[in-house]
Amino acid sequence: MTPDHKDGKQNTMEISVIVPTFNEAPNVEELVQRIQSALHGRQAEIVFVDDSTDDTPAAIERVAAEAEIPVRLIRREHPEGGLSGAVLAGLAATVGEWCVVMDGDLQHPPELIPVLLASGVEQSADVVVASRHISGGSSAGLSGLVRQLVSTSATVLTRAMFPTKLRNCTDPMTGFFAFRRSSIDLASLRPRGFKILLEILARNTVTVVEEPFVFGERHAGESKADFRQGLRFLIQLATLRFGRLSGFALIGALGAVGNLAIMALLQAFGVWYLLAAIIGAVVTIVTNFLLQERFVFHDLREEGRHVWTRLAQSFGFNGAETALRTYLLWLIVGATNVPGVAAQAALLTVGFVLRFVYHSRVVYRPKRTSSAGYGVEAAPDFLTDPAADEARAR
Repeated sequence: MTPDHKDGKQNTMEISVIVPTFNEAPNVEELVQRIQSALHGRQAEIVFVDDSTDDTPAAIERVAAEAEIPVRLIRREHPEGGLSGAVLAGLAATVGEWCVVMDGDLQHPPELIPVLLASGVEQSADVVVASRHISGGSSAGLSGLVRQLVSTSATVLTRAMFPTKLRNCTDPMTGFFAFRRSSIDLASLRPRGFKILLEILARNTVTVVEEPFVFGERHAGESKADFRQGLRFLIQLATLRFGRLSGFALIGALGAVGNLAIMALLQAFGVWYLLAAIIGAVVTIVTNFLLQERFVFHDLREEGRHVWTRLAQSFGFNGAETALRTYLLWLIVGATNVPGVAAQAALLTVGFVLRFVYHSRVVYRPKRTSSAGYGVEAAPDFLTDPAADEARAR
């Protein structure tokens, strides 16, 4: 293992590869071999930040003794901040001009590191993201349909909450990326949970480019994703972007109350509950749009769409959502003893999330900037055909 200097850092270094690990002993040797092969001839180091409860530290020390490039181990006895905290600990102990963050489970191919670095230099980018969601990329290595669905849903929700910051990033959930140290204000980061890239992009103004990568299969160890990590992610998401969502939620709540009030009032005068629901929906759709234009998406109104286009998109989606919700309301009330107003309240709650995602990702979707290499705005990534993307890549 390469000895540290007194301040725990190398004096000069071109590339620092930071690998947070938790019980990844079987993967260490192959990972180091592949990284040093990918960076052969370059001034680079590998820094493991380990929170393991198995023999991963011993495995790192054994491999470091024979490695061709410096391999260092930072052992955290009292881990704080989850994976994000581990990455920050690694950054604090390195001085590489370029920092590469990747997992230690071999699902992130080390052979892509030179591609990320070259792309960053050639395009004068601050951050280069290895994305599974652009042509040539794939998340096939995610185990199981449920995990893939959760990952996709998290990506869609995150991009909806940060439409401007993530306009050029299709995969904010990835843990594989490179960045110029000088471009990031490390002191501004507040580590929590898994998603350090989201933290970096949300708290810094940077130029982002992407390179496709195929998320590999895990061959050893176990995934660390669980319900607790999912909860931490949601807390991180809310902490980073509570403003826009809270405004949308407030208007949505007022609309829901207004919808229920109109429905209850009309029913009190003998109007059929379905007709009352439709009238309440039309009134609140228009009212909510006007309020969202003024208070929630005011900074995204000049992204190239005319107000009538936005209104048509908003009204069209909300109308379709209302029609489906009304049909479900009819089914629920007709097949159960649930009161109409109670059923409508539950359906409105589900509809709120769908409306927020749609308005952020479609109605007020910001255009990609020219620095990302796109001359026109791309279609919403969650509406594209993955099979077609893979076919184009081939």
